[in-house]
Amino acid sequence: MDLEPVGNVTSRFGSFVEHLTRVIGHADRTKPLRDYCTGLLAAQGRKSVEPLAAVTAPGEVSAQHQKLLHFVANAPWSDERVLAKVREMVLPAIERHGPIEVWIVDDTAFPKRGPHSVGAHHQYCGQLGKQANCQVVVTLSIANHDASLPIAYRLYLPKVWVEDAARRKKAHVPDEIGFRTKPQIALQQLRTACAAGVPRGVVLMDASYGSNMTLRTGVSALGLQYAAAIVATVKVRAARDGGAPGERVSVKDLALSLANHAWRTITWRQGTADLLRSRLPVCGCAPRLRGAVSGDRKRRC
Repeated sequence: MDLEPVGNVTSRFGSFVEHLTRVIGHADRTKPLRDYCTGLLAAQGRKSVEPLAAVTAPGEVSAQHQKLLHFVANAPWSDERVLAKVREMVLPAIERHGPIEVWIVDDTAFPKRGPHSVGAHHQYCGQLGKQANCQVVVTLSIANHDASLPIAYRLYLPKVWVEDAARRKKAHVPDEIGFRTKPQIALQQLRTACAAGVPRGVVLMDASYGSNMTLRTGVSALGLQYAAAIVATVKVRAARDGGAPGERVSVKDLALSLANHAWRTITWRQGTADLLRSRLPVCGCAPRLRGAVSGDRKRRC
């Protein structure tokens, strides 16, 4: 059996973690970081501390559990610095296959059984496709056709958590953490990425973000182009060539006012089950929309 590829992967993984230790802080966090990253790759099923301890130190699970728990819950290291270091290392490899083309604003939900995990609340859970008890994390990723990389990752803290002093104290939520909506978190992530000189791309947003006018305005203020899904009730103005913008109307009413020949069915790529396609206004007789691009598959115009 040729084990050379495995050796190469092991060496590259060791080098990757070694670079992360330079921004993780104190030297005594080096081994817990290595064990934590190893456990995330090796453990099957849930990625909580206990299965990570079992796979990284099967002979001393209890002691390893305490070490990893301390590293995850109590060690004061900066996730922003770690993500910045990851971006510094990974971005050149992605750009070897082409320039960054898009920035993706999104969120990820983690279903929870109880109310004690920080931020856990009854809210929309994308994994389950319905309202459920879960945590929600707002993310910003950069991508080209070859790969994508998360560069920002922030827990959304619902208002019921922010306003509950006892709950905050028990969960060690810092005093400076206040309530911010998910679009507000996303806009701050975009501002930080611009300030850090991240190679720019078109910002992509689903309807939960694209329907927020403050976020869309903030993206434009940063000099970024965007393609945003919006719900059918969002009001826009048709920017007509050579004339003043029209009255504010819902995108649904505007779409219904277009002639049939203004629409084309566009297919862009293969999805998990079928080709991804949608009807879009593409000919010259269709008015341009100011401030939004409609692409919400749940509520098509």
